Amino acid sequence: MKQLITLVIALALFALDAEAQRYKVVTTVESIVPGGMGRSRIIENTDQTDSEALTTARTDGKKSEQGQIKRKQIKVDKFNETKLLNFYSMVGINFQNVASNDATITDRLNILAAEGWELVHVTSAVESDAGEPDGNGIFITRFIFKRDD
Repeated sequence: MKQLITLVIALALFALDAEAQRYKVVTTVESIVPGGMGRSRIIENTDQTDSEALTTARTDGKKSEQGQIKRKQIKVDKFNETKLLNFYSMVGINFQNVASNDATITDRLNILAAEGWELVHVTSAVESDAGEPDGNGIFITRFIFKRDD
């Protein structure tokens, strides 16, 4: 009987461990600045952070003592930065640059898939060139992955 109980407990613990999941966010930032003056990159965090330590609870309009961390303490030091090309050249949108970025991003996504990461969500946003007085902008995409560990 003890062996059966031990076996059931072991199987339950194995099942709980098998369901553990990890998430990963990979961000692309593609510059929308004429003349290739911007910087475009794939950014992949490789450092750990504690979001609980960064969270401030508010009750009755007052901050708790938790989460009193300075901005410089929040920044991670370890991340991968993969170069991409800017969307604009001197004469406008450079479609060869767009295709080149697509190839680089696809390669990175394929590498992550081979490592066991499953793409579960993609979200993007743009702060676009507002015309002559602006001349700046970015196109940002976040790829959210999960993996069973």
